[in-house]
Amino acid sequence: MAEVFVGESRSSNGRKRQGGRIALLASVVLAAALVGCGDFFIPPNSGGGGSTTNNYVYVTNSTTSSLAGFAIGTGKLTTISGLPLSLGYVPVAAVVTPNNNFIYIAGPGAIYRYNVSSNGTLTTPSGGATVAAASVVSLDVSPDGQWLFGLDNTQTQLDEFQINSSTGALSVIAATPYSVQSGKVVPKAVKVSPAGNLIFAALGTGGDVVFTLNTSTGAVASSQTLPPVTTTTSDNALAINSGGSYLYIARSGTNGGVGVYTIGSGGVLNSISGSPFSAGTSPASVVIDSTGKYLYVANNGDGTISGYSIGTGSALTALSGSPYSSGSSVTSLGVDKSGKYLLAGANGGNPDLTMYSFDAATPGKLDQATSVATDTDPAGVTSIALTH
Repeated sequence: MAEVFVGESRSSNGRKRQGGRIALLASVVLAAALVGCGDFFIPPNSGGGGSTTNNYVYVTNSTTSSLAGFAIGTGKLTTISGLPLSLGYVPVAAVVTPNNNFIYIAGPGAIYRYNVSSNGTLTTPSGGATVAAASVVSLDVSPDGQWLFGLDNTQTQLDEFQINSSTGALSVIAATPYSVQSGKVVPKAVKVSPAGNLIFAALGTGGDVVFTLNTSTGAVASSQTLPPVTTTTSDNALAINSGGSYLYIARSGTNGGVGVYTIGSGGVLNSISGSPFSAGTSPASVVIDSTGKYLYVANNGDGTISGYSIGTGSALTALSGSPYSSGSSVTSLGVDKSGKYLLAGANGGNPDLTMYSFDAATPGKLDQATSVATDTDPAGVTSIALTH
């Protein structure tokens, strides 16, 4: 496994790389060998819409331990050749790099990488799929494609890796620890800002933490924390508007819904008037359109999607027909590169993956276009990742 970096060393910028996981990595590599390893859209009625070329969605399935993939066409989803791929481990999160060359999958104790071809098919690199030993619940890549971040599930830290743009190999960078003011940390999601200078982490009943990122060196520093609203409020997912001025938090439990905050200098957060805004039961994912006009939240508890228009000062108003019906325990949302479709993955299936178009007459309203099983339904969808 020549492309997996373990032990303690230093990167070119002098930062210490993290080691101490050799035994864990060895077990992961053995498991890989045994299985043969070797935001976002413009509604049509607004006059926008992009190309569907190289437009793919990948879905991680926990129940079937597989990775599914589909080409996104006009109102349809077509299975990518060779998928679903049997992984031999339970995937929890996925992200596609900005150049669409690689997809990273988080599994128990390790991060895996697969090459993405122009037709959407996946291949395992010659050195094997395993590229890092880390236990993370969420992944995101910086907009410039240089840095991969994982929200660690075993320690209160943000894991960081430098991406080799040619091979997709990862170099381990020293993790950045954080602390919270109150509450119990339950890591949920990590999100890099559109400008790449800030990183936000949702910590469930631990609230949220903000990091600054030096886009040249990759240096990360904990900036501030946002304490939990109550001990029974969980911050589950994050979205940031294209201008980087507002943060949206999908919350469940007491005072759940959508929390909306202004983002100030250094990532300072301040709640806007009227926040949080009402949503369905147990919001679990949130996305915004590229025009900054609409926002959608997946409600895990009732299998629906809440839709909102974004008004002055980022106040939210429910869209006509909202909430919209989706799969059981809908947990993941994404918008395709053409800007024509919103996709929703459901952990409980029925169906596993639903694709919606945007109503031509009512701005922002969702219309179901098609749905598919991502493996034997219910496949236990944990995340969806789309090409850019």
